[in-house]
Amino acid sequence: MRWLILALCFGTSTAADTVIAARTIPAQTTIMAEDVVLRDQTVPGAVADPAEIIGMEARVALYAGRPIRMGDVGFPAVVERNQVIALHYQRGSLVISTEGRALGRAGPGDVIRVMNIGSRSTVAARIGADGAGYVGQ
Repeated sequence: MRWLILALCFGTSTAADTVIAARTIPAQTTIMAEDVVLRDQTVPGAVADPAEIIGMEARVALYAGRPIRMGDVGFPAVVERNQVIALHYQRGSLVISTEGRALGRAGPGDVIRVMNIGSRSTVAARIGADGAGYVGQ
């Protein structure tokens, strides 16, 4: 009984799988199944299941043999830098729509700066799956 209490207090060491880059993956590249391998090692903050990142896009260069972290990948970009996008603001029943120029590259859910083409003011907009920017939400 005493060993059980000690084990619960101090924990036991368990090995977890870690997803490792099988080759160097350049930034802005979609990650495929053959790009990653699973190693039996524990790396804090690293991805443990390859299914979580297959189909995602590398945000930074991922080097062969190094673990992949969730911050290193994201949804594939639907907006490119300098692309003209729809810009929407909605508050209650008030809806304002205009065009804006994306000042960065982004995927769905990312927040980037967008310049309102009409007023030349810059706002922060969350990019939707449709490629539009949503302000004030």
